[in-house]
Amino acid sequence: MRPFELTAPTTVEAALAETGTYVAGGTTLVDLMKLNVLTPHHVLDINALPLRGIDTADGLRFGALERMSDIAAHPGVYPMISRALSLSASQQLRNMASIGGNLLQRTRCGYFRDVAMPCNKREPGSGCPAVTDANRMHAILGTSGSCVATHASDVAVSLVALDTEIRLVSGQGDRTVKLADFYRLPGDTPAVENDLRPGELITEVIVPRLDWARHSTYVKVRDRQSYEFALCSAAVALHIQDSRIVDARVAVGGVATVPWRLHRVEAALRGAPPTVTAFDEAAGVAAEGAKPLSNNRFKVSLVKSTIFRALVELTKGSSA
Repeated sequence: MRPFELTAPTTVEAALAETGTYVAGGTTLVDLMKLNVLTPHHVLDINALPLRGIDTADGLRFGALERMSDIAAHPGVYPMISRALSLSASQQLRNMASIGGNLLQRTRCGYFRDVAMPCNKREPGSGCPAVTDANRMHAILGTSGSCVATHASDVAVSLVALDTEIRLVSGQGDRTVKLADFYRLPGDTPAVENDLRPGELITEVIVPRLDWARHSTYVKVRDRQSYEFALCSAAVALHIQDSRIVDARVAVGGVATVPWRLHRVEAALRGAPPTVTAFDEAAGVAAEGAKPLSNNRFKVSLVKSTIFRALVELTKGSSA
């Protein structure tokens, strides 16, 4: 780790007045600093800022510094959010990591985290070895010839499915952006991962009210049961009336370069009965447009089976 200056502003205004890299829980930044992947000269500890609170009065609102474990344990939080948080990392990390930091975490691609290897995210134009080399954990959706790294966040998958917005503030004012629009596909500029502008700070996460999202779940498939990133995950919510699916929300993780909303699957579910046949047909379109790599072709069928599993378990009332 290279030397750096550390300051701890106590107000949002003071934080915005300084130039540097923000740190809250530090569960991503500190790791990457130790590896010399990130080498900020000035780090701003923002834990004293008044960016906390969980409000469930009309939809959900989380202060950006709320810890993952506290949100997961809150009784008013939709199951697909609380389950995604509970299946993330370890309990110790969930007690430290902030919701805002989680949404900004960097990819776990081994090439990105190894400064001896080329990586277009870390050094634009240097190449992407994962396109042809070790790529079992990599994406099959939303990829480009420049990058095939997956997005690491679990809870972002559920939040994108729920049309979540984030509030950002800078010296030029504040703005609200849909989380799905905030994340960027890699294209030819994989180093630009999101729409966070210089000097901006996430202050709040806003989930619109969706009462039927209380009937939801999050399923995570991984190589081991603890502290592992997803090979594939699915966030699913269903609104069922009179033995028909009135509406649905479906998004997947672990298989795409950003949290991946599946509008085609949702459309296939609307109006259908909540049966295994309907679930199988809807899940069948989940991998449309997929571009599997040499070592991750299994993800094409895995994304379908993960969605099918989530739908079946949700309608049976069992947990994943």
